[in-house]
Amino acid sequence: MPTRDTPWPAGIPCWADCQVDDPQAARAFYSQLLGWDVQDSPPEAGGYLMALLDGKPAAGIGPKPGGQPMPSVWTTYLATDDVDATAAKVTAAGGQLLMPPFDVMTAGRMTVFTDPAGAAAGLWQAKDHTGAGVFNQPGAYCWNELHTRNYEAARTFFADVFGYTYTPMSPAGKDEGYVTFAIPGSTDPAGGIADDTRMGVPEDVPPHWLTWFAVEDTDTAAATVTSLGGRVIMAPGDSPVGRMAVVTGTQGETFGIIAVAPAT
Repeated sequence: MPTRDTPWPAGIPCWADCQVDDPQAARAFYSQLLGWDVQDSPPEAGGYLMALLDGKPAAGIGPKPGGQPMPSVWTTYLATDDVDATAAKVTAAGGQLLMPPFDVMTAGRMTVFTDPAGAAAGLWQAKDHTGAGVFNQPGAYCWNELHTRNYEAARTFFADVFGYTYTPMSPAGKDEGYVTFAIPGSTDPAGGIADDTRMGVPEDVPPHWLTWFAVEDTDTAAATVTSLGGRVIMAPGDSPVGRMAVVTGTQGETFGIIAVAPAT
């Protein structure tokens, strides 16, 4: 099983958590769907729950910020060695900070930002909490991608902030509206950017980051989502990278599920 116990390189999606109205209901839903052991955090963590898979941190579940109306969402966090310096790059490139960088006890330092089109993501500077300790296995996250209708602007923004380079997903090497991104010094895909204007996504869907979780069987997992009170919004279908579906949890938070070959 792929595991990690050191900080992730800058620019890599290193963590995901959901903000919901009822974290305890989300605990029950994801424990049954993904096999998580969801643990309480100290009282000073404000009700944040830590999901473990085989004893390793897999994801977080937390309450929505008080006094800030927002939908239930999954948030992707991008690793950084210096959250304050990266936050300055975000604003210089035309993004917006939703809050100033702050310390999360001794776990790390973070902020949340939006890119120029309005898609939100987090920045995480690891201290005691280094990010996901398990990945690319059933029950763990395996991919994160930005969906936007400002495709070229998004690519420029993240190249300016993180130095991303891009590779088209098309086998012919032609950019057909989906690229993977890699951090400086690497050619390994770290995530993706999708042009929703070319993906047939309805215009009323706002720009967003989509977190994908690996499952053993996509059809079975989709049926489980429905039986637990969630909803399937993109039915299971085959793709070059595995059989996938897009679903929502019981509180409306959207995420992807995909059956991939177990990593070794």
